Amino acid sequence: MFARHPGVETASAGLAPDAEEECSVELVEWADIIFVMEKAHRSKLQRRFGKHLKRARVICLDIPDDYAFMQPELVALLERKVGPYLR
Repeated sequence: MFARHPGVETASAGLAPDAEEECSVELVEWADIIFVMEKAHRSKLQRRFGKHLKRARVICLDIPDDYAFMQPELVALLERKVGPYLR
């Protein structure tokens, strides 16, 4: 969603084993900011990759992870909540 934002490089990954792109040590160490939808995701990320999160800032968006991919309501929430971090 934010890949075309000037000066921003993005990657998307999930924490579930069946995620299309599963989160990895390499992605965590590459990131400056990691956005998660829910507090449970932040906890899971910290449990699995805690020692690799030294550089990245983890931000919980407090958005329930029950929206469909690119659902308009989700897109609007993401734009509102992530946008300020990209300025």
